[in-house]
Amino acid sequence: MFWHKPMRHSVKLACNGQLALQAIEEGVFDLVFMDVQMPVLDGLKAVAALRAREAVTGAHLTVIAVTAHAMTGDRERCLEAGMDGYLTKPLNSRRLDDLLNGLVREADPVT
Repeated sequence: MFWHKPMRHSVKLACNGQLALQAIEEGVFDLVFMDVQMPVLDGLKAVAALRAREAVTGAHLTVIAVTAHAMTGDRERCLEAGMDGYLTKPLNSRRLDDLLNGLVREADPVT
């Protein structure tokens, strides 16, 4: 399991997509949980702007969509927008664990 040891995290909150992009520009992050329905700039537009910046820099920040949207096609819409993962609210710790484990395996495959 991914959570087998206590982990320490630093968390930065942004109350809208524009502030999230600003925080990403100014800081160093391992992972972003991006709410799809944020004011000012929603999560889909924020990740599109992030991915456009990354196309120039060659960087890639893992972004997981967090949303109450759980209808057919919502997951695909988030992934097509540039999200690396998708979680629905309310968050389920098992789904979060599975998603993070999958992302870790993709980032560091065993050879």
